[in-house]
Amino acid sequence: MFYFYAHRLGDKGKSVNDPHRKLKDAFGRYATGVTVATCRAADGALAALTVNSFTSVSLDPALVLWSIEKSASCFDIFDRADNYGVSILKAGQENVSTAFAMRGAEALEDIETTVWKTGAPILVPRLAGFDCRIVDRRAAGDHVVLVGEVVEYDVQNGAPLIYFASQYGVGPQA
Repeated sequence: MFYFYAHRLGDKGKSVNDPHRKLKDAFGRYATGVTVATCRAADGALAALTVNSFTSVSLDPALVLWSIEKSASCFDIFDRADNYGVSILKAGQENVSTAFAMRGAEALEDIETTVWKTGAPILVPRLAGFDCRIVDRRAAGDHVVLVGEVVEYDVQNGAPLIYFASQYGVGPQA
């Protein structure tokens, strides 16, 4: 059983002058998990942001993807990275989601991380983690889709943090 509660990221982007508001509201009717994507570029630069476009693609080889807006403040770092990490957030991590949505890589200073094979940070408190080598980038409108081959992963028991209609919720316990 899912339940949702009124904890919003804020009304940022909810301007009545936003020509995409109705489309964003329609997209928001699809419940998603909440993840934090991170990377470390070859020059050592770190990037991190909250992502809800994460999805699995293939089992053999193990592939996942997510998309990043070209105007995102950390786009250039992800664009020159050859890796990324994805940490799936669990129930109770709304503050983590908000921190990475607002502060990006600066939020890494406030949370424990680990590093696996690619060097991308993985959040220690998480429901699951994926360490990925970027194998494809595809321009798609105002975003770029980053396809990653999973080189290491883990999974933990717990309930996922869910996002629906600009509100957080909690999914079933696994």
